[in-house]
Amino acid sequence: MSAPPAPCSSSGFDVPDFGPAPAGDGTPYRPHHSSVSLVIPAKNEAANLPWVLGRIPTFVDEVLIVDGLSTDGTIEVAQKLKSDIVVVHEMTPGKGAAVRAGFAAARGDIVVMLDADGSMDPAEIGRYVDAIENGADLAKGSRRIAGGGSADLTVIRDLGNRGLLHAANALFGTRFSELCYGYMAVRRSRIAELGLVSHGFEIETEIVTRAVRCGLEVVEVPSFEAPRRAGASNLSAIRDGLRIVRTLAQVRLGPVRRPIADPVGTPVSEH
Repeated sequence: MSAPPAPCSSSGFDVPDFGPAPAGDGTPYRPHHSSVSLVIPAKNEAANLPWVLGRIPTFVDEVLIVDGLSTDGTIEVAQKLKSDIVVVHEMTPGKGAAVRAGFAAARGDIVVMLDADGSMDPAEIGRYVDAIENGADLAKGSRRIAGGGSADLTVIRDLGNRGLLHAANALFGTRFSELCYGYMAVRRSRIAELGLVSHGFEIETEIVTRAVRCGLEVVEVPSFEAPRRAGASNLSAIRDGLRIVRTLAQVRLGPVRRPIADPVGTPVSEH
């Protein structure tokens, strides 16, 4: 497993100017061989989708939005903005259920996941794709290495994240700089090995720790987290922190899962 670069502070950064949405020959990070699917879990994110969908690089072959019973017209906005978007309807509440449904429906060689709230810039997707094409099975974003940062981490969130990170590194013998961050890319051929079961925000921790237990090659890439552009987060620091602790214990103490054919059931998709 590749050791991450030395961590840097996640505070004191200005939001970088990534410029206009990547397009054509101006794409800053261009993959060479693999097809790319982008999975975006979303619940009531209609106000943020114009910015998010407008910044997806042209090399992304498939965009899937996994709707978590939105009531604000999220699906309609997504379809209006991108006529070929794949809509996956997930009836089970929670980000984890949405991510697993998106993974099951994706068809690209590389599957990227990012949040729909505008905190993660789609212009960074090429970094994750490059990492997979260079041999990684899982590329996880980090706000704490050179080139990354955050304009949204509160003191409480930062302390909680650091505590969970130290626990994970101790339990799994890793040296990651980041744990609780949901910008990732994974080689689709390895997803079934993870045997994912999480329903909530702990899905991010489960993906990383199960990848470690399965012996997958995991690397970190820098990412900058901006504040949510509109709306309110569904994350609860205490509730979701406890779920992450439980997930760490379950993955560390449980058996290495074997590949399963259908980890989340058959999602209902439409174009």
